[in-house]
Amino acid sequence: MTRLLHATAIALALLAAAPAQADAVATLREFLAQTRTAHGEFTQQVTRGSAQVAPPSSGTFSFERPGKFRWTYVKPYEQVLVADGERLFLYDKDLNQVTVKRISAALPASPASILFGGNEFERDFVVADGGVRDGLAWLTATPRAKESQFERIEIGWRDGAPAAMVIADSFGQVSRLTFSRFERNAKVDAQLFRFVPPAGADVIEER
Repeated sequence: MTRLLHATAIALALLAAAPAQADAVATLREFLAQTRTAHGEFTQQVTRGSAQVAPPSSGTFSFERPGKFRWTYVKPYEQVLVADGERLFLYDKDLNQVTVKRISAALPASPASILFGGNEFERDFVVADGGVRDGLAWLTATPRAKESQFERIEIGWRDGAPAAMVIADSFGQVSRLTFSRFERNAKVDAQLFRFVPPAGADVIEER
């Protein structure tokens, strides 16, 4: 009887987990179809193996799909990433330096392209359900391009919104992000996606 109860418990657990696993990719498609703007907060940790390679960071984000977003690191160092639909600006306040890239070169096959880009994520990624862990339904995205600097991207979903992201790059580093105060289709100021380099900043434009 004990064995039967144990087997029944396992079967029920698997049945309970199956819908969340099966819905991870569908959740992403639904999210992209129904979400135009969003804003929230994030925390980030970067590790290589068991070692932490950078201090934990945190900040805020806003986006307007497709191709516009503002990602602001507040702690421990102030940095801003702004995409206006055509160009991506990376501003380091301590260095007073701005790097400018074309969206067409920077966004495809990047983690940002999945959530902030268009709906063609399956053109650049092979996506699969990643199972359920830590109470989240995970999706795994593997870049199709062999020269991509990312090995895999995982997105953990809760209540139809991204709650976490794991990014493994080709250098052996893993970035783990947690999202909070995520608000979909929020009113977002268009000025957030316009960036003017501060006076005296060193501007490096990559072509």
